[in-house]
Amino acid sequence: MKILVIEDEKKVARFLKLGLEAESHNVEIAYDGESGEKMAMSGEYDVIVLDIMLPKKNGIEVLKTIRTSGKTTPVLILTAKGSLEDKVEGLDEGADDYLVKPFAFAEFIARVRSLGRRSGVDKTTILRVADLELDTISRKARRNGKEIDLTNREYALLEYFVRNVNRVLTRTVISEHIWEYNFDTGTNIVEVYVNKLRNKIDSGSEKKLIHTVRGAGYMMKIE
Repeated sequence: MKILVIEDEKKVARFLKLGLEAESHNVEIAYDGESGEKMAMSGEYDVIVLDIMLPKKNGIEVLKTIRTSGKTTPVLILTAKGSLEDKVEGLDEGADDYLVKPFAFAEFIARVRSLGRRSGVDKTTILRVADLELDTISRKARRNGKEIDLTNREYALLEYFVRNVNRVLTRTVISEHIWEYNFDTGTNIVEVYVNKLRNKIDSGSEKKLIHTVRGAGYMMKIE
């Protein structure tokens, strides 16, 4: 998932970013309410984690702007303000969940995961990177308007790349996500499928989308 964390305490923000990235999520951070609001309004996120006591603009005002705009991105308020009145205000203004600091990280991850499943119902079914288009309902892929024939496993791999564009994906992460088993260093199954997908997606196109990151893994990006 792509997650926006709006948190002014840099140590807390870094802790959340590292923990979420360990769960294979793509994380962006804003350290004040104004920049966080701009990112929330201009970007597409699966979940927004929002502190209330922020510099420049408080979290409740940010939340009001998000909801007034019509955006339905799930928002988890993560704050030290734990009174009943604070919780009621946050939820009434459109937050989907409310977690008080200090918190157990396992509970935080579980709540983010739950909100991510909820966001999956409403988010767009068409994903795009450059001239590549992916329909997550029909499971069809097109590049420059031309349909690409994919197996179920190739489609799953392509969707994973598209949802994590500009992010390095290790062979271990790909293996565990696509095949749902621990990576065996003695197999080259990831390389085989990435090469198959690359031949179908990038063949005949000037702009290559799937790139090898030497010593790290693979990345989908626009050259």
